[in-house]
Amino acid sequence: MHSIPKAARPVIEKLAPAFTRPTLIRFTFLLFAAILTTGQRTVTNVLRTLGRAVPGHPSSYHRVFSRRRWCCWKSARGLATFIIDRWLPQGPVTLVGDDTVDEHRGKTVYGKGRHRDAIRSTHSYTAYRWGHKWVVLAILVQFPFAARPWALPVLVALYRSPEWNKTHQRRHKTPAELMRQLLAVFSHWFPRRKLVFAGDGSFATHPLASFAHRHRKRLDLVSLFYADANLYAPPPVVRGRPIGRPRKKGAKQPSPMEVVAKSRPRRLNVAWYGGGRRDVAVVTATGHWYKGGAGLVPVRWVFVHDCTGTHRDQYFFTTNLGMTPTQIIETYTGRWSIETTFQEMRAHLGLETTRGRTENTVLRVAPCLFGLYSVVALLYAQLPARWRRSFSVHWPGKNHAAFSDAISAVRRWLWVEWAFVTHGQDDTFTKLPQPFRELLLFALAQAA
Repeated sequence: MHSIPKAARPVIEKLAPAFTRPTLIRFTFLLFAAILTTGQRTVTNVLRTLGRAVPGHPSSYHRVFSRRRWCCWKSARGLATFIIDRWLPQGPVTLVGDDTVDEHRGKTVYGKGRHRDAIRSTHSYTAYRWGHKWVVLAILVQFPFAARPWALPVLVALYRSPEWNKTHQRRHKTPAELMRQLLAVFSHWFPRRKLVFAGDGSFATHPLASFAHRHRKRLDLVSLFYADANLYAPPPVVRGRPIGRPRKKGAKQPSPMEVVAKSRPRRLNVAWYGGGRRDVAVVTATGHWYKGGAGLVPVRWVFVHDCTGTHRDQYFFTTNLGMTPTQIIETYTGRWSIETTFQEMRAHLGLETTRGRTENTVLRVAPCLFGLYSVVALLYAQLPARWRRSFSVHWPGKNHAAFSDAISAVRRWLWVEWAFVTHGQDDTFTKLPQPFRELLLFALAQAA
């Protein structure tokens, strides 16, 4: 492990407790090789990147995912701890969550199912894909080199279809229920930190809102809301000896849609999707969201009208009644960074190119790829300024780094500081003419 570059050691040290020493050595090699690899992220293709420079037998690297004893949860905790200690030492921690479908071919793949593809589906047409649906929880981090916050994945859960659960005699869990479990785990890891979670409409469920309300001292939920939501006043206070069963809710209140129709919106300038700003007109109010058999959840909802007309009208809500409309809107629009993370993982990290089929391999490889995105971003932030500037693509109007710049710079740095040094070729590389070295690194460190 002495060959690990200095800038990467803090990250690797946080991951190390999840592994035995022999497995950690092979996992670290796979981690760096996966960053250097372009194309498919199969273990064979990752090993092919460095060819005969791979120490040990190739089969020992395949067994890292299929047979070796190590814990994904411990590695995720180490990664999350490093992110929070280094980039979010104080204040609330903003979390974002979503699910994405990872296409995976093969008849005997563990956990495979037929899932709706949100990207290709429309209101009138539903597209399906065969593969895995992953529920992802990420930490929002505002790096100094980026215009918008980056969503760094830390916890991942595999969603299994109702048919799969029925066949294997398991209780079915929806994506919202899986996200509630991930939030509970993350909250247990960091009991002294305030968490703010933003999720899209699939996580705008009454049970998840109720969970956030029960843990309101440490967790706030922000999501989309319903124009016709059932809102009620709290139940009246009972004085004296009650007669019959006490009431669970008070008088029926107007729905958000009815309130908006009778209200006069006020204008705000807020942070918007993609890091820009936008003028919006808003209407806000509070109420108690009711669901039969589940009780009341106090919420603050906000109606948002985009004054430029590029986005449709939307309703947001939060379980924190003290949040302002501006905070609610900016928290939710910041959630879009996780959609960008999924797109960049498909483009640069080969999210849909894995080929494992056994239970251990499926439950380890894809979560490791999600974690790889976070590791690349953290390594890029740790690099000296000369490495960050050396391989960025600039054009008029581009003032901040993208993930393509980050992975290109990290690859260039790993080739020079790790791959060539580890295999005794650093002197040979430095003796090459400078133009040829630049050309060679350009070919090796391309983003795609």
